[in-house]
Amino acid sequence: MLKKAVEEAINEQIKQEFSSAYVYLAMSAYFESKNFAGFAKWMRLQHEEELAHAMRLFDYVHDRGGQVALHGIEPPPTDFSGPLDVFEQALTAERTVTQLINDLYRLAGDEKDPATEVALEWFISEQVEEEKTAEEIVEKLKLIGNNGMGLFMLDQELGARQRADSADATSEAG
Repeated sequence: MLKKAVEEAINEQIKQEFSSAYVYLAMSAYFESKNFAGFAKWMRLQHEEELAHAMRLFDYVHDRGGQVALHGIEPPPTDFSGPLDVFEQALTAERTVTQLINDLYRLAGDEKDPATEVALEWFISEQVEEEKTAEEIVEKLKLIGNNGMGLFMLDQELGARQRADSADATSEAG
């Protein structure tokens, strides 16, 4: 059984994951409106990943006999100054999520809840990957600047991203 403090914190993290998904969908819409189909696809897949993360936590709460409490989320931003701005905001958001996951992990330790600590280890590893990927794209965009050919090539590269196997995203959920 989850302790109340851990349950509440996980419910807050579920909210954060849904919020992140919503932001990535808004970023995808922005890129679609600018005819960057590859960037848009990458962001839409990121949206799907964040939804899977939320559902992984959702299932975990239920697996531990807890109660999921869904909270409202803020509308996402809809206007950006360009691809670099979008990915810088994505990187900042990923760093925020990393901090929240780390805080949740510490709380689980303080509450002597090793099962939650183990469940959160997957998220900690996932956040390392998320930050690394976003940072690499930001650095590429800084290098490219406003070079049309460079933006075209990066758009093509990111558009080649494939959907993660859904079994991988949920197999450890419980």
